[in-house]
Amino acid sequence: MEQAVRRRRHALFLLFLLAGIAMSSWVTRTPAIRDQLNLSTGQMGLVLFGLSLGSMAGISSSGRLVSRFGTRPVIVWGTWLLIAGMATISWGSALSSAPTVTAGLCAFGAGLGVGDVAVNVDGTDVERLGGRTTLPALHGCFSLGTVLGAGAGMAATAAGIPVRWHLAAVVLLAVGLLHYALPGIPEGTGRAAPEEARAAGAGRRRPAVWKDGRLLLIGGIVLAMALAEGAANDWLPLLMVDGHGMTATAGSLVYAGFAAAMTLGRFAGTFFLDRFSRTVVVRASALSGALGLLIVIVSDNAVLAGAAVLLWGLGAALGFPLALSAAGESGPDQTARVGLVAVIGYVAFLVGPPGLGFLGGHFGLRTAMLVVLTCVLCAALLAPAVETGGSPGRRAVDADVNATARDAGSA
Repeated sequence: MEQAVRRRRHALFLLFLLAGIAMSSWVTRTPAIRDQLNLSTGQMGLVLFGLSLGSMAGISSSGRLVSRFGTRPVIVWGTWLLIAGMATISWGSALSSAPTVTAGLCAFGAGLGVGDVAVNVDGTDVERLGGRTTLPALHGCFSLGTVLGAGAGMAATAAGIPVRWHLAAVVLLAVGLLHYALPGIPEGTGRAAPEEARAAGAGRRRPAVWKDGRLLLIGGIVLAMALAEGAANDWLPLLMVDGHGMTATAGSLVYAGFAAAMTLGRFAGTFFLDRFSRTVVVRASALSGALGLLIVIVSDNAVLAGAAVLLWGLGAALGFPLALSAAGESGPDQTARVGLVAVIGYVAFLVGPPGLGFLGGHFGLRTAMLVVLTCVLCAALLAPAVETGGSPGRRAVDADVNATARDAGSA
């Protein structure tokens, strides 16, 4: 059992890594694609709406698909759709066709969305079986993937490699990672029992989940922190280029720093969760992100703004995975609860790109980030909602301590 759980955890690490590499490979080339398509900031926001629309369509259907088929087939379908979307973006950039790039982003986002609930449900199941905090490290692998992808994208930008060849190489890498990871994912995880599926189809389960006020508060945290992460994924290179006068290569470097800070924050998350409550960790994360955003918005010093992005990244690191973990522990029907919170979070991806693009086109991207700053401050106020009795790691330690005490007492 332990070996199977370890293999499954490693497979999930690779799948999160794959998604991170794919995402940052697209993000770091947005200035080049924007110039190649000859679009304004507002028009680029409409292109990015394809990513948001696809993500929302995928995430809204993922929970039902997992309940019916289990996580493994949904992960397979989602990853192949992501790969197809990346290939279409590559083709659209070669044609300098905005509609083709938009269609590719829609497929790319749908693949990410469909697979998102599935991999997180699998991750929460691994937490339960392994008895230790896992989701922050899994999301850390996503962030590690964004670091690797951003580094490759920065190098490709500096070397003048066409976007189509860069993204085509990412497609081949993604196919290889999927093929290697898939055998570690078991069948049946997250699949509802027949009577539960009939109840869900009759609409008797979902209202109870939607009426859970605490779960909606957790969703509010996910919404805010997903917007903080998504705003950087969508706009950070352009924010540095247009808002702080950096070169495209420097903008990609700043994004790589953001991704590195998120990676550090997520891998260090277990250390802090074993010592502090989720409330403290989420609140400290939100305040760190808010401080970084504030400096980026108000500072006219490009170097200081670039350094503040590290605080932004550290702050955005743990909100999403900790809220999903809390949602899975907040009551029965784990798949529905994780799915609901993920859908709420993905609203940020739906309204964020076009909304920030619209505001950026009229007032500048730096001013548009005030919306993100306000949401992150709200997440700090909502932080107590994630408290469900501690992390899996802390509960495992407490169980060992209690068992030792019982043994000592019986002796």
